Amino acid sequence: MNLHLTIAVLSGAVVGLGVYLIVRELVPATPALGPALRRLHQPPGATRLGPADRRLDWLTGLARWLRPPHRQLALLDRTPEQYALSMLLSALIGLAAPALLGFTLFAVGVSLPLTVPVLGSLGLAVLCALVAHRSMIARAEAARDEFRQAVCTYLDLVALQLSAAHGPVQSLERAAAICEGWVFDRISEALRMAQMQMHSPWDELRGLSDRIGIPELGDVGAIMRSSGSEGAQVHETLRSRADSLRDQIRTDNLARAEGVTSRLDIPGALLVFVLLGFAIYPFLARL
Repeated sequence: MNLHLTIAVLSGAVVGLGVYLIVRELVPATPALGPALRRLHQPPGATRLGPADRRLDWLTGLARWLRPPHRQLALLDRTPEQYALSMLLSALIGLAAPALLGFTLFAVGVSLPLTVPVLGSLGLAVLCALVAHRSMIARAEAARDEFRQAVCTYLDLVALQLSAAHGPVQSLERAAAICEGWVFDRISEALRMAQMQMHSPWDELRGLSDRIGIPELGDVGAIMRSSGSEGAQVHETLRSRADSLRDQIRTDNLARAEGVTSRLDIPGALLVFVLLGFAIYPFLARL
């Protein structure tokens, strides 16, 4: 009786902790202007931490231990700490579900061995963490495809702005301001950051492409660098790069579709064997 009571208390504590963390993440926090300004004008090598950073130091250590995919997280505009927190919450939910189920069964008079909820909690915790990781990877891949398609449009828009006798910097900014969407918001934010920090916009686009793993965006920066430094007319180069990128996206989509089709052949072949078994069984039963 004491053992079951201890399990019930621990299960309630784990569930309560998970609910507290979820509510804490859902409640909007007050934006901190000071750390944002320090990040904008932080000198090289400065690693000074504020009080909020010290409170999240354990989460930073957990994120470093988990080795998160930084480019996928940067593409989704998420931090390693948020990734670690989502993994932790998923593991806590998986850890609490079998214990809560075992407590419910015990309340209705069904007793299970102690190893069943313990092993079930550990296994489900690992499974939930893996599902959360795979979900993040899948969302990052979908966002990558969307970003590449948006870069095609951005290349054409920059070429049109250059053809309209606008300067290279102004063409980049006007082309990003024309369209709506999270991709163009990220590009506009990078250009705004370059303007505030007195950097060249093509170098900022190159840095953004390295952080999020989209080399096509870096090609825009490389092409526009020649326009800004050498005064070259690059609108035809931009259009040809957009056409080649569309062909590459089309080829990737066709390869992905062929892979899905080839995987669908396996259940089709199995279905043929099942139908063949149903057709042959009456003859075999008469023998």
